[in-house]
Amino acid sequence: MERLSKGRANRRRGEIEAVIGGERRVLCLTLGGLAELETAFGSDSLHDLAARFSTGRLKAGDMIRIIGAGLRGGGNLLSDEDVGEMEIEGGLAGAARIVAELLLSAFGPQGGDGTGAAPSLSVAPQADGQTLGESLTPRP
Repeated sequence: MERLSKGRANRRRGEIEAVIGGERRVLCLTLGGLAELETAFGSDSLHDLAARFSTGRLKAGDMIRIIGAGLRGGGNLLSDEDVGEMEIEGGLAGAARIVAELLLSAFGPQGGDGTGAAPSLSVAPQADGQTLGESLTPRP
């Protein structure tokens, strides 16, 4: 039986919450998770990884890998294969929201309000027309 992360997400640590497989879970892209994604996507650096994600064009398999890395970073013992079989609250749009929140917590602007909390996010274009890809700016 997989271990579930307990408690509430700590936004200051880049954690988010999502209902996956019928359970509320904590997800976080840790340094280990980012290294896992670098390897999976053949990226030479975090900058390259951020640039890849900033296109906003992700395949379903990409989303599974990102969500899987986030789940493992949040203490959930699940493989990518497990993640691919699980129901995500909100379906595809819910999965896209999870991916967007994870990527913004790792690569996006941090704590514009001074709290260090991850920004709130809508997967749809913002009022200024900006999309997820435009929100992710690779940091040197």
